[in-house]
Amino acid sequence: MTKKKEINTTNSELSYKKLSIQISLNGLSFCVLDSVENSIIKQEHISFKEEVIPFQLLKNLKETLEKFEITKMSFSNVTVIHRNPLFTLVPKALFDPEELPNYLKFNAKILANDQIAYDEIKNYDIVNIYVPFTNVNNYIYELFGEFEYKHSGTILIESLLNNFTAGKEPICYAHITEQQVDITVIANKNLVFYNSFIFETKEDFIYYILFTIEQLKLDTETIKLRLFGSIEEGDELYNLIFTYVRNVDVFIPSSLSQHLNDKDKKTIDFTTLSAF
Repeated sequence: MTKKKEINTTNSELSYKKLSIQISLNGLSFCVLDSVENSIIKQEHISFKEEVIPFQLLKNLKETLEKFEITKMSFSNVTVIHRNPLFTLVPKALFDPEELPNYLKFNAKILANDQIAYDEIKNYDIVNIYVPFTNVNNYIYELFGEFEYKHSGTILIESLLNNFTAGKEPICYAHITEQQVDITVIANKNLVFYNSFIFETKEDFIYYILFTIEQLKLDTETIKLRLFGSIEEGDELYNLIFTYVRNVDVFIPSSLSQHLNDKDKKTIDFTTLSAF
């Protein structure tokens, strides 16, 4: 299966609709974009009550796409985003596509029959090596034909780096969804740190934030911490963070603004929209 999608766009319906789907063992989301009007036609986010296995994830995805009639629509572009902690980042200068399992085995538990894929993070000489949900990829291929798939970390890193306008001082970004937090630290338009953590309690959550700050020898009194995703100012997680970190804000990444009105910004999934 190729990752790059080539579709015949002779049908006018194909010329403006784009679909992105994000999947994880804790939930899924999708977004349908009208690329002419830069507006969202449909979008939905579903959290699972508990972490599921890949078989159940596929079942939930099929039910969701059928329920919202996505299976009846046609698209000029389809992108699937795999969100899981089974990844590792490698400098492009050290990357060899023949050695994918060897890179990944030190950071993630992989099986002999796991498919391993990789994304190049453009303009930054970084390669993201990861394990996609193969059963989902196969289903999307059967449904729509050739499509593109990426790891969520690739999209997150690219979007934050491309829209980074601060100076040399580091900024810590925390992208929060159900039971998972992606932490990215950028300084002087360079990636300093990226990792993804699964958490069950609010204590787990704050531990990963503070541990990252400590390991990078940053100061909780001065580091700028920017939160986005499933968090709002004044909620439980926000108040807990503010107890330990002084300079903290909830923000809307600028890459979302071109497609959204104010009410959308509170509900749209960052990664599904940034994938377009």
